[in-house]
Amino acid sequence: MNLKTSSAAIAIAFAATIAPAGNASDTKTENDMDTQDLTFKVADNVRKEKVHFKNRFGIRLTGDIYLPAGHDDSEKLPAIAVCGPFGAVKEQASGYWANMLASQGFIALAFDPSFTGESGGEPRYVSSPDINTEDFSAAVDYLSSRHDVDNGRIGIAGICGWGGISLNAAAIDTRIKAVMPVTMYDMHRVTANGYFDTDDSAEARRNLKDRLNAQRNDDFAAAEYRLAGGLPDRRPAEPQFFADYWDYYKTDRGYARNSLNSNNGWNTTSALSWVNTPILAYAGEITAPVMLLHGEKAHSRYFSEDAFKLLKGDNKLLVIVPGASHCDLYDGGISHDMIPWETVISFFTDNLVK
Repeated sequence: MNLKTSSAAIAIAFAATIAPAGNASDTKTENDMDTQDLTFKVADNVRKEKVHFKNRFGIRLTGDIYLPAGHDDSEKLPAIAVCGPFGAVKEQASGYWANMLASQGFIALAFDPSFTGESGGEPRYVSSPDINTEDFSAAVDYLSSRHDVDNGRIGIAGICGWGGISLNAAAIDTRIKAVMPVTMYDMHRVTANGYFDTDDSAEARRNLKDRLNAQRNDDFAAAEYRLAGGLPDRRPAEPQFFADYWDYYKTDRGYARNSLNSNNGWNTTSALSWVNTPILAYAGEITAPVMLLHGEKAHSRYFSEDAFKLLKGDNKLLVIVPGASHCDLYDGGISHDMIPWETVISFFTDNLVK
């Protein structure tokens, strides 16, 4: 991969590519999202409700909770909070997953992270290792408070960049009883080292920090935050995983009008806090069961394989899905048949139900 392609590929972790940049007010969600904005159909045996809750930083988060349609509210069920991919919204892959989990008897919550989608927080389109980890714990707070949830049987699933964040959340929040990172990224590693660790040097990191801190000066002077730019209008020819992102975020399959990955991307300086925050530092202390799910052909597969090496105990699994790419595990791919749902449901059933 040449330097130009590598730079564009690294930037997609923050939805920052070759498209023209804008300012952070360009794609802010001004209107409530509803069922017509979903990128999937709610299952016939599932009902969806809009919910709101605050995290420890006082930011109001918005989520969609998916419930088995025939559920008696007096019965306490296991629950799963789902978030991701990184830069996506609950109308995309996390909602797809929550819908499927609810159709199998779980209460499932898909939520928008702080600063994105329908959730609060200013400025818009910022990510934070600390605040985003807290968002998962806030989702556990909310689920624990529901009278129809067994608060001793709550799990989480994190997709893409939220896979690594889910491990960080499980390392600090002992209320989480099962963890499933799906097609995960380690956002610290990819930001600090580049894809495949090709920029893992003090000089490369210094150059990155110089650029981002220069942008801070520009943002302050302009009194607004410059967006890094989203995916290009035309499908890129290479690298393949870059095209795969386009096939999801820029087509009817996964486009969402309030998703920064589908539109103008993160704030350019959003990457700063990830450079020196190693979120997997305490992954080896996670005692809850973990199942890492990744595609055989995913460019990001090495993140799960290396994270698995950090985990300890006989309740940790690494499942590689034959033939699957990174984005295939968002929604099962174009044919919606690439996610091994039997394996997924079995893991959560074994650890949250039995």
